[in-house]
Amino acid sequence: MFKTVLFPVDQSRESREAATTVGDIVKTYQSRLVLLSVVEKTTNGEKPAHSGIMSSPEDVAKLLQGAQALFTQQGIEAELIEREGLPCFTICDVADEINADLIIMGCRGLGLTEEGAEESVTNRVINLSPCPILIIP
Repeated sequence: MFKTVLFPVDQSRESREAATTVGDIVKTYQSRLVLLSVVEKTTNGEKPAHSGIMSSPEDVAKLLQGAQALFTQQGIEAELIEREGLPCFTICDVADEINADLIIMGCRGLGLTEEGAEESVTNRVINLSPCPILIIP
């Protein structure tokens, strides 16, 4: 059912908590697991708009290697992809490129305001995704 699962990772607690579900689904469906992390492009040295999104390629590489090690301990092989760009668009582009059957993401609460919901990477991916998405609260 889910031949290829894309798991975008960042430094957030929600991403770490979603890893358990990712492992369960990948094992259950014997899926190909692709881990993605995005180096967010910023202008004029500004900080990234969302916490948990990293702007250093070195930090992203370290994060991906740590995530891969976590899944290796569970007997799961994971492919790594590191990209640069706007996270919501990059996640959807990669999902399309790898023919992902499912994207699994942690949900980061940004408050109950409309502005917070519109700013969420998760919300934007939901609206742009080429495949089903599983959001882990």
